[in-house]
Amino acid sequence: MKLVLATSNKGKVREIKALCEDYEVIPYSELMEEFEIIEDGDSFKENALIKARAVFKALNDENIIVLADDSGISVDILDGKPGIYSARHAGKDADDKDNLYKLIEDIKAKGVKSSPAHYTAAIAIVTKKGEYCVHGWMYGTALSESVGDGGFGYDPMFIPLGFDKTLGELDDEVKKKLSHRSKALSLAKYILKTL
Repeated sequence: MKLVLATSNKGKVREIKALCEDYEVIPYSELMEEFEIIEDGDSFKENALIKARAVFKALNDENIIVLADDSGISVDILDGKPGIYSARHAGKDADDKDNLYKLIEDIKAKGVKSSPAHYTAAIAIVTKKGEYCVHGWMYGTALSESVGDGGFGYDPMFIPLGFDKTLGELDDEVKKKLSHRSKALSLAKYILKTL
């Protein structure tokens, strides 16, 4: 079965491909020119559905399944920020490193070295048969420093609950079992099996 991903984020594509080995996973950018999708929803679920619907409509092929992820980190000391704005926390044209260091600075500005935090992943699936959305979460601690150079995004500043290393230090196989995205994708697979 062909799954078209409504993202061109290389980190997300790599992670989803690794977690969905039973499927042919293709970023939509390999099928058409990338276009801007305005994520103006108020939740991870709304934004994931917006992305999946936009790519499904643009591809205009009833035989595909479009999968979109919207995910981010919410830090308690920052009243849940950056949340749905995680991908553009440091500004519209910011990259992963810019966002990482901006969040580190925000935590430092509160006068603490760490804060409870959690990741949320919403996975939306859009097909000719309907629309679906599932969620996964990963809880832990956000640090006011970057440790390790593995993973992507905010991984080097996040220690999952029950661990003493950041996602930037942990082995990919360990991360696969813990990740908010892997938890959401494991639920999404139940939906995919019914389609």
